[in-house]
Amino acid sequence: MTSETPAVPARRRPWATLLNLVRGFLIGSAELVPGVSGGTVALVTGVYDRLIDAAAHVLAAGRRLVVGPDRRTFTTELRRTDWWLILPVLAGMAAAVLLAAGVMEGFVTSHPEHARGLFFGLVATSILVPVRMLPPAGARRVRDVLVVVLAAVIAFVLIGFAGGETQADPPIIVVFLAAAVAICALVVPGVSGAFFLLAIGLYSTTLGAVHDRDLGYIAVFAAGAAVGLATFVQVLRWLLHTHRRLTLLAMIGLMIGSLRALWPWQASTSGAESGVGQLIAPQAPVAGPVGLALLGCAAVGVLILLESRRAVQSGQ
Repeated sequence: MTSETPAVPARRRPWATLLNLVRGFLIGSAELVPGVSGGTVALVTGVYDRLIDAAAHVLAAGRRLVVGPDRRTFTTELRRTDWWLILPVLAGMAAAVLLAAGVMEGFVTSHPEHARGLFFGLVATSILVPVRMLPPAGARRVRDVLVVVLAAVIAFVLIGFAGGETQADPPIIVVFLAAAVAICALVVPGVSGAFFLLAIGLYSTTLGAVHDRDLGYIAVFAAGAAVGLATFVQVLRWLLHTHRRLTLLAMIGLMIGSLRALWPWQASTSGAESGVGQLIAPQAPVAGPVGLALLGCAAVGVLILLESRRAVQSGQ
């Protein structure tokens, strides 16, 4: 890991820290939106692998401190962590959750067609990112297609079960377990933690708790999220390092299947939080959702171009 040391000072430049803050804000904002994955935004902004590695080192350090403890290994893992990336990103995510929760909930629930249109464009274009990251194909093209199709079908079918009625006063254990599952979606492109909360009726309840600063609810949710993240990140990191092509193909399929949740025109289900239901043909409003979808496509396209240029300039 000594080869990583020279790169650290470059990340201390103010513009790099500001950029990571913006990345974190975008990732946190995405996690507030049903159907949009924070992992997708991390992919588009070019920090996905680095965030997974940094989180894995932090979790490994915590494990060494609790189970052992082994101070030498604990210190080593902390030194391997890219703090100049992870701290600004976490700060940006926290700011997004605290500042944008109420606004995002209002936008999604009051203008569902427009919101879904925007996010449909964002996610659809974002599929290009893991496609560009795929290692060489080899001879197993049929297997690759099957992986993408299977992941897309699984995501499409599971999303069809969403739209549960809001739980105004959920049991603490339910909040804890829901957070543990939802946080895993933070690191998997195409899997939306917000949509999972929507499916079990905790989306508005959770955003309302954040907006109202319900510290009890927030503490239970944070504890569940920490447990879920600690148990999942290492598995995902291993998959990315040992089965990178298959993992990225599965992510592509999940992202394709997740578009089911973001089709702008859906028949509202009675008691659903934001009109998740049967897909229907386009009907009024049409111009707004289509225009926002195109705007979302353009925004992601610009981000991809900027990230590609940055990667070329840095020699990645």
